[in-house]
Amino acid sequence: MSALKPVAALAGGRGSLRLRLLVGTLVWIVLAIAATGWGLGALFSRHVAQQFHVELRTHLDQLAANLVFDADGQAVLTAPLSDPRFARPYSGLYWQVDRIDGAVPAIGVLRARSLWDVALAVPADALADGEQHAHRVDGPDGAPLRMIEQVLRPAEQPQAALRLIVAADEGLIGEPVARFTRLLALGLGLLGAGLVAAALVQVRIGLRPLARLREGLAAVHEGRRRAIEGAFPSEIQPLVDEFNAVLVRNAEIVERARTQAGNLAHALKTPLTVLANAAAQPEGGQPGEPAGGGEGGALARLVAEQVGLARTQIDYHLARARAAAAAGIPGQRTPLRPALDGLLRLMAKVHAGRGLEIGPAGGADALVFRGEAQDLQEMLGNLLDNACKWAAHRVRVEARAVEGGRLEVAIDDDGPGLPPAVREAVFGRGVRADENTPGSGLGLAIVRDLARLYGGDIALETSALGGLRAVLTLPAA
Repeated sequence: MSALKPVAALAGGRGSLRLRLLVGTLVWIVLAIAATGWGLGALFSRHVAQQFHVELRTHLDQLAANLVFDADGQAVLTAPLSDPRFARPYSGLYWQVDRIDGAVPAIGVLRARSLWDVALAVPADALADGEQHAHRVDGPDGAPLRMIEQVLRPAEQPQAALRLIVAADEGLIGEPVARFTRLLALGLGLLGAGLVAAALVQVRIGLRPLARLREGLAAVHEGRRRAIEGAFPSEIQPLVDEFNAVLVRNAEIVERARTQAGNLAHALKTPLTVLANAAAQPEGGQPGEPAGGGEGGALARLVAEQVGLARTQIDYHLARARAAAAAGIPGQRTPLRPALDGLLRLMAKVHAGRGLEIGPAGGADALVFRGEAQDLQEMLGNLLDNACKWAAHRVRVEARAVEGGRLEVAIDDDGPGLPPAVREAVFGRGVRADENTPGSGLGLAIVRDLARLYGGDIALETSALGGLRAVLTLPAA
């Protein structure tokens, strides 16, 4: 039973489907071939044994037909038996005639030349006339024989009784059976090899749709396809259709969630803008006039401060929610080169008055981000904007593929840089390296959150240009 445990374990749902199919097929092939071999061997052996005994009876009948008594009352053979092996010594085929009507049986009064000078020792049986008995005896060379005997009382001498014996070497049965068994084993072996080869081909062809399904899933996961494409067998097509329907429903849910988040942000920003404008002007004053002093001015400043904080939180969580939704949608692909080139042109226009040397983006031609274009632009835009704000003369961008199916974008500037001790702190929400520099302090925090939602990250290092180097790592498609 223990030998069947590996097969049972495979059949129980563990391991490779291909292996389970092959093992099951091989087990049945082996069992079927073994049963076929045993059955055919047994049938052939029985057939040979039956033919053997039929041949012995034929020889016995011929011996009885050729026996007569001469004038002296002695049994003589009128003609030799037809099989020439009876005339060849120790050929394995023998006959013998005993006279048993006397007080002492006369053994071997007549015998085949093949017995030479040896007489067969036959058990003493009480045989009725015409009755045949079968025995196993030793031959003249010691080989086991199968024999049949019969008592004959000739009509011309009713008082005489002759025991007729015909025997043959058992090897005459074993040799053809062994030869047939060898041929049968060779034939069944070739048949088994052919069946195993056919099973391998069948399993490979049968599982080919699953390989195509796996390729389709990988294409969706890597962003090369929006859904699993192609026709599949009727057993697999419903699974493919359901999976594609789930992708569509998921995309619709995500799009609705993003729309609702945007609507909520817009709905909140409108009253916040009204509050900010109200706080920025004195009671009864004109728009744009600063709020006065005293309690009213303090309240206006408090309202303006809290409104700014609320806007910051809305912007942050809106960007994070949008990225979280997009990161969960398979099939997103965004080429890096167009996104970088568009942002570099934008930065060149925004900072045109400073004479900065921005870009170009080296190594980005063949790289594709596995994610949404808007999120990629959000991350790169924040990093490029920070670099341009702090750069003195130059901003450099380099991209490359790295191990693990990822891409890396490094943005360097020649600005003052950041001390290593504060580099981690600037990733906090609302934290700015210089309070005098415009901004909400959300840029790096949003970049890190977006990158990590996609399974990437961002690191700040010292640039070879003397300023800060921001290294953004993202999944590649």
